[in-house]
Amino acid sequence: MIPDLPGRQQEIHPPEPGGLAHDRPRVPVRRLGDPLGDHFASYAFDPYGIEVHPGEAELVAGGRDPVGAVNCVRHGHTVASTALRSVATEVVHAGVYPSEVRAVSGQYNVNSQPPVAWRYSGNQMKRWRTKANVTREELAAASNYSPDTIKSMEQGVRMPTPRVLDVADELCRAEGMLSAAKEYLQRERFPARALDFMEREKEATSVWSYETALIPGLLQTKAYARALIENRLPPLDEETVDERVAARMERQVIFTRRPPVALHFVIYEAALRSPQVNAEQLHRLLEVPCLRNVILQVLPFERAISDALMGPMVLLETCDHERFAFTEGPFASELSSDLEVVSRVTQRLSMIRAQALSPAESARFIEGMVDQS
Repeated sequence: MIPDLPGRQQEIHPPEPGGLAHDRPRVPVRRLGDPLGDHFASYAFDPYGIEVHPGEAELVAGGRDPVGAVNCVRHGHTVASTALRSVATEVVHAGVYPSEVRAVSGQYNVNSQPPVAWRYSGNQMKRWRTKANVTREELAAASNYSPDTIKSMEQGVRMPTPRVLDVADELCRAEGMLSAAKEYLQRERFPARALDFMEREKEATSVWSYETALIPGLLQTKAYARALIENRLPPLDEETVDERVAARMERQVIFTRRPPVALHFVIYEAALRSPQVNAEQLHRLLEVPCLRNVILQVLPFERAISDALMGPMVLLETCDHERFAFTEGPFASELSSDLEVVSRVTQRLSMIRAQALSPAESARFIEGMVDQS
């Protein structure tokens, strides 16, 4: 339970229309477990919640210096303390009542900001445009983009495209300085929310995976992967689709890595019954378990337990014996080293594995599906 802060006697309400955020009282921001660690910040209100100014609430813990973000929810609105310094799963308490606060994430996440190359290139484009007295609207018209899109590129939220960089270079007379950024801007080979997981997967000595609706990425054929990626919403351009399909295929070198990585997959029957799963994909599921370091099990419909219906999960272990639990939903993913989370995922995976068919029974199950296809 999160304790109340000393002196916290009244509710905080958003300002009246026209009110100024800086007129609000300064309230303490405390790192839990550190009774002497009070820091002070001003609340800045917006229509959706409360933002704690990051420059006035800097937390440094344990000598480590990762930049993270901690979100809390107050009555369904976001209370953001962006860019606070935090370590692991520390929770920052921003002066609201315990019943109003839910910690969403206090872990360091390198993906909390867009790639540096995006932000730097966009910033340079804005600087050159301002110096040349070129308006955002003029650049937008010349490059066939909307002014809002140009703004998001200049802010680093979107990747500046080769076309807009070339047009900006010519309009601003940058003499190739802006166009030169093109080679440093590469499309993301994985969705931003999965990048942390992909990095940990490269270090893994063991991977334990359970999937409910899709064939695990490490077991997908190129055709299956493409069918999934190119049909996602919002749609991706063809170049991004090609990059992500290639990246997914490259991940499969894990099967032949030295020293060998122990890989254990459990797949719910629903994933095998998907219309995207053809005979080629089924044969792939029969071939990979022939490797000595791979185990594959099928969980039939009739053996499913409640925990098996809660979504996919992966447990990774590194050579340093660190364990990470990865859970994924349609709009959010979480990679956690928190002992409680890892323990909970381990227990669920153990129960699911116990209910699944044995590897030999699973192979016969898939062979039966091949015969029916």
